[in-house]
Amino acid sequence: MFNKEFTRDIKVRQGNLSSWPPPPLDWTGHTEPVRSVRYSPNGARVVTGSFDTTIQIWDVESGAVVGEPLTGHTGWVSSVAYSPDGRHIISGSYDNTIRIWDANTGAAVVNPLKGHTSWVWSVACSPDGRHIISGSQDRTIRIWDAKTGAAVGNPLEGHTDFVLSVSYSPDGRHIISGSQDRTIRIWDAKSGAAFGRPLKGHTHWVCSVAYSPDGRHIISGSHDCTIRIWDSQTGAAVGNPLKGHTGWVWSVAYSPDGRHIISGSNDRTIRIWDAKTGAAVGVPLKGHTSPVTSVAYSPDGRHIISGSSDHTIRIWDAKTGAAVGDPLKGPTSSPDPTIAPFKSGMPRLVLRSTILSRGALTGCRPLLTLPMGAISSPDTHSTIVPCEHGMPRLVLL
Repeated sequence: MFNKEFTRDIKVRQGNLSSWPPPPLDWTGHTEPVRSVRYSPNGARVVTGSFDTTIQIWDVESGAVVGEPLTGHTGWVSSVAYSPDGRHIISGSYDNTIRIWDANTGAAVVNPLKGHTSWVWSVACSPDGRHIISGSQDRTIRIWDAKTGAAVGNPLEGHTDFVLSVSYSPDGRHIISGSQDRTIRIWDAKSGAAFGRPLKGHTHWVCSVAYSPDGRHIISGSHDCTIRIWDSQTGAAVGNPLKGHTGWVWSVAYSPDGRHIISGSNDRTIRIWDAKTGAAVGVPLKGHTSPVTSVAYSPDGRHIISGSSDHTIRIWDAKTGAAVGDPLKGPTSSPDPTIAPFKSGMPRLVLRSTILSRGALTGCRPLLTLPMGAISSPDTHSTIVPCEHGMPRLVLL
């Protein structure tokens, strides 16, 4: 199966189907992994972005999809956000663009924001709603005028690898970014200048960053399976890393009152932490059957929302950790295919319970002509086997 998180990987599983069953015609919800979830400022709706290239709006009370999916992106939707007044939705995509949508009608507000030369991993809106920021695989952060879509100033440069997460400080004066170069950087939102030195401590990619509501602290989640807390003024680490997840940490967020931190992980769980002590609060929230890629608090702090590669969105009681209602979901995956058509027309190979420790796949064609990168996995049941240069790598489970 083509790995939707890392496009140079193939998962190999065993099965006995030679063709992919035809999909039902009445599917609702996302049909691919959910990559980003956010509450509307009034807490009545949730917006989600998915690798099915669409954005969905959901009614929190009923769990129903509101209107038709927002379509226009030609690549996976990696990040979504609401404007502070709730009137607009911002989305970033692997098609290298950012789009602005009317949150009520679903219509595009301006032409796509173009300037990045590679995938857009993360988007955020300034607290005053005047600007949008985006972080990209081209290693830059860009600032945009939220009303016109025009680029503001020059790209913010300094990271030496993909920019995976961006966020504004509560007062809008600073921007933070987390990168595959394992650092967090702070920038002056007005001038674009770097503020202090990069924050170093993570031993793997920094996938998610966020400010505390009072702006005094920064949190970061990493593929080193930890969450770190930093002093936003000095850049010093505050306390020890928060440990407990057994897989990559994809997403982190503060509660509105700043007392708690939540994290979503490759280990399929959400964890709640005491922001002051770093201690785990309660037990992990379990229910997702695939990595948890995005988490967020409701504006009133009473609920937590999570999006997952299992195609579903779940809502949780922030105090008890109990699931609230049924998952918001699309169709389920087809069972144990061997050969399935890939969107580009190239077949994908699926074999279950096959473990190889040496060798390489022969006769495969490249899915994407991207340079090979160092991808490691904390999943002890997988092995990465390289193909020839330029070919996709094989992940054997």
